[in-house]
Amino acid sequence: MDNIQTSIFQIVVLILSVVIHEVAHGVVALKLGDETAKNAGRLTLNPLAHIDPVGSVFLPLTLVLIRSPFLIGWAKPVPYNPLNLHKDYKYGPVKVALAGPGTNLGIAIIMGLIIRVFGLALGSVTVALLVQIVFINVLLAVFNLVPVPPLDGSKILTLFLPARYSYVLQSVGTGGILFVFLFLYLFSGIVFSITNLLASLIIGLPLS
Repeated sequence: MDNIQTSIFQIVVLILSVVIHEVAHGVVALKLGDETAKNAGRLTLNPLAHIDPVGSVFLPLTLVLIRSPFLIGWAKPVPYNPLNLHKDYKYGPVKVALAGPGTNLGIAIIMGLIIRVFGLALGSVTVALLVQIVFINVLLAVFNLVPVPPLDGSKILTLFLPARYSYVLQSVGTGGILFVFLFLYLFSGIVFSITNLLASLIIGLPLS
């Protein structure tokens, strides 16, 4: 595959992966009693219901144009109300927050098993595409667990902070996107290294 085809494939995988990530949040919230995402029409795999202009379009295209060594992005957060998680008020928010990154890791592990079991029969091109799927999904999981708002890691962190600090962190909301860009600028190398290591362990092969 040439560079253009590879970039298109990566963007398609990224969009589908972030959509599945967000739907996973809503599905877990629904199972715990909250119908907010369902009522908002967000429990769908239709990308149009989840696309965020910055995270789903601008950032990925910018990274492709500057030939970034990795591709990252996000979708519009699926809404949920923690007060409706009547089946598990205590740990429900953590379960909802972990659902997205956990689903991405699950996708990566499934693709990794396919590579390990059927790799020789699939051919080098197919294996290379599966490796891309593994890497992108691991990257999404690692990236979203960073405790910077509005990423999932910040929602997990708020549950372990004193009330006043938790409130301050939650109040940042989507305005924290600027902090996300700053974090990527300063620490993208660390995120990339962790992702590279985890992806290598999953597929059983070193990534260059």
